Amino acid sequence: MGLTSKKVLLLAVLVAVALFVLTIWLWPRLSKGNWRAVLGRVGLLLATQLAVFASIGLYANNSFGFYASWADLFGQEQEPGVVTNYQTGPNGTKLQMLGTERISVKNGGRPASGGRIDKVLVNGENSGIASPAFVYLPPQYFQKKYAHKTFPAAVVLTGYPGTAEALYKKLHFPQTQHSLLQQNRMRPTVLVMMRPTVAPPRDTECMDIPNGPQTETFFTKDLRTDLTAHYRIGREAKSWGVIGDSTGGYCALKMTMRHPDAYSTAVALSGAYKAPRDATTGDLFGGNPQLERENNLLWRQRHLPAPPVNLLVTSSKQGEGNYHQTLRFIQQTKSPSRISSIILDSGGHNFNTWRREIPAALEWLGNHLKA
Repeated sequence: MGLTSKKVLLLAVLVAVALFVLTIWLWPRLSKGNWRAVLGRVGLLLATQLAVFASIGLYANNSFGFYASWADLFGQEQEPGVVTNYQTGPNGTKLQMLGTERISVKNGGRPASGGRIDKVLVNGENSGIASPAFVYLPPQYFQKKYAHKTFPAAVVLTGYPGTAEALYKKLHFPQTQHSLLQQNRMRPTVLVMMRPTVAPPRDTECMDIPNGPQTETFFTKDLRTDLTAHYRIGREAKSWGVIGDSTGGYCALKMTMRHPDAYSTAVALSGAYKAPRDATTGDLFGGNPQLERENNLLWRQRHLPAPPVNLLVTSSKQGEGNYHQTLRFIQQTKSPSRISSIILDSGGHNFNTWRREIPAALEWLGNHLKA
């Protein structure tokens, strides 16, 4: 049974309840002072606590999508092997279709009414990275009226480690766009839902790491090339945006500021403004202090010319650690960059907060993209 299976969670809860009942029932028998009774009490208490913690951990993981599998949890996730049966696009790029997902909206089984989610494997020829993505095609993509139209696209990124499935199962990006489209509040937009961890288990912070994974090249070149070769998506930067939460928010801002020829618009939901240094990232900069500065967004604002891009940042006055840096980022933004924000009175670094921000953020993003 998979890590995110409801059966696993239910089993853990049942085991915790059973151990609790067993502890109450056996406690009188284990009240003696001999070593066997003491070990019995210790064993029952330890087993019950472990079962309770496991239940809480599984519930939290299912709610927030931290890990997708047991291998992912224990840092043993298997990377995709060598792909042989690719569909080749008109430009010689490669994209493998892995299947489709039904979107949970009214008439979601009919693409012309609910849209469709394609699961694909993007094979980066420049970066050498292969990574899965969930591509949401809005209903208009399948309607006769739009048969010869191209669409804008937004790359939607999770935090680290995150799961791409959480973007439509927990954060409801496609469902939110579907609702906004019905209200005529945004343009129909292709959503490319991914995790920024395209070289698992390492947290690359969407960087081209010296002598390491070329994640920035994957997102700014390979991904756009492969998708425009297979879907009716505009090729120019004005047709492309990025939205992400946490690490994905930092990636969205950074890639747009560093590559305005690839992305014109970015949304950072509770994003950071520089890459961390910890066990998950390793040495991202190869000991190059200039490269580290260039990936610090507050430093870029002070020392480098501003790109002609649209930026939206979010934070909370209470509950978010990036609040003061977000205000600083807003104040330092210079023309021709354009800045907007969503600042909540309170809200933590979690799915509930981001669900409150996503409708307004997605509407803003969709109306800044053109195809």
